[in-house]
Amino acid sequence: MTDRPLTPDQEAEAHVLLQRLKGAFEREAVPLSRRMASKEDRHLLGGTEFEVREQGPRLGAQVLETALPARKKKGTQGRGSPGPLVRRLPAASPTAARRWGACGGRCA
Repeated sequence: MTDRPLTPDQEAEAHVLLQRLKGAFEREAVPLSRRMASKEDRHLLGGTEFEVREQGPRLGAQVLETALPARKKKGTQGRGSPGPLVRRLPAASPTAARRWGACGGRCA
């Protein structure tokens, strides 16, 4: 993941989000730190490694759960864009074109 330059408003939003996430991250980090400290060197990989790696998706979910409500409150600005135009697809074969073309698909 590469960091892109943020506008001042985006930077402010990132700072607020970080402040909200600190508690959640700390609640997740304390048990992880305790688990790692309790393991002997020979037990750091394997089962312990998988337990630690399982926390990644949970932390990502915390980020989304924290960021989404603030975004939803802002709402949509202006009108939405219209959907794409739907055009009639060409027939798959010349026979199908004759069958469907003359009567709009009602006579077959």
